Amino acid sequence: MQVLVLGCGYVGREFGKRLVEAGHGVTGVVRSASSADAVAEAGIQPVQADLTDPDAVADLPDAEVLVFSASAGRGSVEEARALYIDGLGSVVSEFEGRSSSPDRLMFTSTTGVYGDHGGDWVDESTPIDPERPKATVIAEAEAIVRGSVFDHTIARFAGLYGPGRYRLSSYLDSVTAGWRNSVHRDDAAGALAWFVTEDVARTETVLVSDGNPVERWEFADWLAEQCGEPAPTKRTIEERLGGQPDSANLRVASQKRCRNDRLDALEYELVYQSVYEGYEEAIDAYRRGEDV
Repeated sequence: MQVLVLGCGYVGREFGKRLVEAGHGVTGVVRSASSADAVAEAGIQPVQADLTDPDAVADLPDAEVLVFSASAGRGSVEEARALYIDGLGSVVSEFEGRSSSPDRLMFTSTTGVYGDHGGDWVDESTPIDPERPKATVIAEAEAIVRGSVFDHTIARFAGLYGPGRYRLSSYLDSVTAGWRNSVHRDDAAGALAWFVTEDVARTETVLVSDGNPVERWEFADWLAEQCGEPAPTKRTIEERLGGQPDSANLRVASQKRCRNDRLDALEYELVYQSVYEGYEEAIDAYRRGEDV
């Protein structure tokens, strides 16, 4: 099977590596030379191209499976729209018109498209209601995927963490209120690989989460205890804010809880059932005085 990973970054590289190890051909599209080197080190064939350039998209190789996992990162809303709307639109248009058209399109989305649900549970049947501008753009991108001629899978990732993204120091320093919905990088990539190799979820949306949301205060206190550091309690935040936290001065990070019943029904077995398991490696490294 030939797979083209459009945006072969944090998750895409791990996903591609797994498919290569399983004997599939994988090409990873990235923008920079340094990213191309990292892709090659993972055993993936690198292609350096700008997905917002239609001419560059036209030069991309054929593939049986397209995986659009590009990220606008911390870029502006305009940059996100250029990538997720214009770039994705060019990819869909280009590959729909080829004689050797792909069999499947996969798109990595975010649970941010759900918006705020007051702490209630959400799943694939929950209507989306994005609040932030970038989440609105991604919701529009989902519509482009669903409107394509391909069998399509939309994977809505919960908050990603893992190697290079544990952000331990920020949690030990301060924490906002609300629920944390998470999925380890290895499980995000593992789920994508499972969809492809097991030929499941061909035309549907799947919420990719560990299914065990945690309260951020509680998780931060646990991390501090495990690391032998003072807990960033609510009082710490209150003192910084100069008063009692309320809806006006304490940002609630997330007010929804994400289920993973559909992912479980597809028989993907999580490596990390919760952030408590997923952070063990980072905690061990912290105790040894290593950067995580």
